[in-house]
Amino acid sequence: MADSKVPVAKKRRSVNLTIPENIIKSAKALNLNVSEAAEAGIRRAIAEAQAERWLAENNTAIAAHNARVEKDGMLLTPEWAED
Repeated sequence: MADSKVPVAKKRRSVNLTIPENIIKSAKALNLNVSEAAEAGIRRAIAEAQAERWLAENNTAIAAHNARVEKDGMLLTPEWAED
């Protein structure tokens, strides 16, 4: 998978989020920073979406590679895989 890290911008922007009240209450009870937790969740969602997109965009090449390996075997066998 390609590097899917989203750089941290110095400039921040306020947004409104609608989050179930029980989740906010639980987060505050655990002294979690809700903004940081939301940002972390959004970053994870971005990384997952980027990975899914990459796989979809490269599915044909991956399938072709796997078919070639199945037909002809590996080009090189790593030492750790040798019997």
